[in-house]
Amino acid sequence: MTITAAADGSALGNPGPNGWAWYIDEQNWAAGGSPHGTNNQGELRAVLELLHATAGTDDDLRILCDSKYVIDSITKWMPGWKRRGWRKSDGGAVLNRDLMEALDAAMQGRDVRFEWVKGHAGHDLNEAADVRANAAAKAYQQKSEPDRGPGFTAGRASPQPAAPAPVSAPRWAEAIDLLAGLDAEDDAPVEVRLTLTPAEHARLRGRAAAQGLSLDEALRRLI
Repeated sequence: MTITAAADGSALGNPGPNGWAWYIDEQNWAAGGSPHGTNNQGELRAVLELLHATAGTDDDLRILCDSKYVIDSITKWMPGWKRRGWRKSDGGAVLNRDLMEALDAAMQGRDVRFEWVKGHAGHDLNEAADVRANAAAKAYQQKSEPDRGPGFTAGRASPQPAAPAPVSAPRWAEAIDLLAGLDAEDDAPVEVRLTLTPAEHARLRGRAAAQGLSLDEALRRLI
């Protein structure tokens, strides 16, 4: 079986807040980024994260990229760079060497085929990856948490419920107060513990979202 995925990067300002994303389908995609980086770094990171996410499968991987820099770096130039100690033919240092070395390691033993696709030309998978990479870059620009997606779920027997989010002791006391305010009609005492149950976590997240905040931001404002 062959997994077909698009990988794309984005940077606002280039360099500036950047994002990356890979996309297979609505159940299998991921995104992320950093507060400061280049478009090329986002493009490389997207491929690297895709390789890591699918590392446990025996499937071939077909990666669609709109970056010839990424494709040529991995398929044409990398062997020469490695022979020269990660130097270009003119003796200059290879840009983004940390990502290049990580990609080289992640490619070992994998059957991976790269295909170039024209960006912003209506290719469904490429457009889906582009939208998510750009959204991640905008999230970092706004100093908020990006939507990281479900990750790679194909082939899993059944998704496991997320573990309750750890909460520090000072935050926990404030969280209890907030929960009490949300559930004032509930006279049942709340047990003190160091994690939120999924239901409590959902109530806190919902109240924070109503105020336009992430859960962490809401808790930070409490203490």
